[in-house]
Parts: sequence; C-alpha cells; structure tokens
Amino acid sequence: MKKSDFHFDLPQALIAQAPLAERSASRMLVVPPAVATFEDRHVRDLPEFLRSGDLLVFNDTRVIPARLFGHKAGTGGRVEILIERLLPGNEARAQVGASKTPKPGNRILFDAGGEAEVLASDGAFHHLRFHVEGALESWLLKAGRLPLPPYIQRDAGADDAERYQTVFARESGAVAAPTAGLHFDEVLLESLRARGVDFGHVTLHVGAGTFQPMRVDDVRDHHMHSEWINVGAELVDQVHATRAAGGRVVAVGTTVVRAMESATVDGVLRPFAGETSIFIFPGYRITSADVLLTNFHLPESTLLMLVSAFAGKGRVFAAYAHAVRERYRFFSYGDAMLLYPED
Repeated sequence: MKKSDFHFDLPQALIAQAPLAERSASRMLVVPPAVATFEDRHVRDLPEFLRSGDLLVFNDTRVIPARLFGHKAGTGGRVEILIERLLPGNEARAQVGASKTPKPGNRILFDAGGEAEVLASDGAFHHLRFHVEGALESWLLKAGRLPLPPYIQRDAGADDAERYQTVFARESGAVAAPTAGLHFDEVLLESLRARGVDFGHVTLHVGAGTFQPMRVDDVRDHHMHSEWINVGAELVDQVHATRAAGGRVVAVGTTVVRAMESATVDGVLRPFAGETSIFIFPGYRITSADVLLTNFHLPESTLLMLVSAFAGKGRVFAAYAHAVRERYRFFSYGDAMLLYPED
C-alpha cells in the first residue's frame, strides 16, 4: 500500500480559511455503507441520523496558545517556536524554526519576555526549558499565539481564540483542535439531548505531528507520531452500557477513534491513560465506533487513511470526489461527513 494511493486533487479555493458564522451551519455529507446514495445535509441535521440511546463521544482537549516568536541570544537570528507538548518543570517539546538549527545550550529570548534554553534535539523536535514568570501554561496564555494550521494562510485573529476551540474544551494540552467537534454549539447539543442521545468524553492532546507529511512511500514503513490520551473508566462504562442496550457509539472525529482504539485490548475497551502511537490504515478493523463524524482531510494524510479503514477506501474516495464537485469546504474550518462502516 503506497502513500500515493491516498492522493486526490483538491482545488486551493476549497480549503476553508475561516469558520462560518454559525458552527452547526456547516454542510454534512452523509455517506451510508455500500452503494446507498450520498446525502447533502448540514451538521444541524445530525439529530435526524441518531436515535435515543446512542452515545456521542467527544474529545475534550483544549488548544493552548503554543506559537511563540523571539531571537537567538548572541546572533539575534529570528526564531519561531511551536510547542508540541508541555512537560513537567516548565519544559516542553517543540518545533523550532530558525535559519540554523539550534544546538543544546543555545538560548532563545522571546519577544514577550522570558527565555528558553535548548536542552536536546531529536529530529524535527527540540527539548526546551523555559525561564518565564510562573507556570509555563499560564505564561503562554499571555505570551503565546494560537497556532492555526499551516494551510490557513493568515494570522490568528481575535475570533479564532473562541472558534478554534470546541464548546466542550476543558483539558489543556493540544496544539491543534479536534476539528469535527468545532461544528457543535449549544443549540445542537440541546437538540441531541432532546433526542435522547448521551454524551461521553475522551482526551487526546492533538500534537503538531498531525500536520507532518508522510515521508515514506510504503505506508507500512511510516512511524506514527505519539500523542497523549486519557480514556477514563466513566467513558468505558458508558460505551459498554450503550452497546448492551443496543445503542451505537458515534465518534466525533478521528482523534476519538484513535484514543478508543488505543484503549481497546482483545476487542474490549478498557480505561487507559498514556502515550499512543497507533497507526490505523486500511486492513485494520475498527471496533470501538459504529459511526464517525469527521471533517475532510489532507491528501496522503494518516487521517485520510484512518477514515478509509473505517468506511472503505473506495467509498471514501467516491465521497471526496462528490465533495469536490459540490464545492464542500475542506480541512479544519471546513465541512463534515457522517460515515458508516463497510458492510
């Protein structure tokens, strides 16, 4: 299986650069299994496709203002930092953009005050120790900027601080939003509650690695980036109770699938907190979710491979072709698709 097997042509104009005024106004392409006809709907219509006793599972991670700017001590060379992971002791794993790769011992002085020391380097990532006022996470709220994805060709604005977070975000640590969750607002959530749909949460702190291109041709040779997850006992009990009562588990986003599959052992979902580097591509059988709501993903990306494993590559690519023809909006601030597994 080759990376190029997951390529598709996408007009640049279809990459959403800003959110719609209303979260649930995004379009939703309904993709039933087999050869059933696609439906062009809206996310606000989601309650029509769910039933009482279904369980919607959200990722409750919260995006931190992880982008920083500064210069190297001594040379004055400009530096841009994107924090990948917060670590204990005011340390962090980060990508560092500079004319020359910084070395251990180098110091970076930030425009917002404070500095960081490079402790070690590991490929594209660097281990930094921050010398700032107070806890690093709190300092970032004042000094950092929201890290919009690289395909959004503008700086983050005041509106993004609210719109690039889900309404249920509560666990800080992500550097990218779980984008399928961005479509939910309080009106839609209340409509789903009235339908008898239950809600559950996992945490997966989305890392900058989600935007890293696959650099190998053979999919099986790809080394997946690691992310921190928490699948709690409460969610596990909800899933088991839902299935026992004949309800369906509906994953809101690929991050939820990744978290639940990582916590599944011998076909049974169990509580788990820690790192996951699971890589899901066609040939892998997803058992933790019965339905998947997801955005449209980058060509040749691991996320596109995951949804192809869930619904079948042929079916997914037919849906993507339909979405391009019908001018759906793609990627983080774009539209959604409701996917059912292969028969």
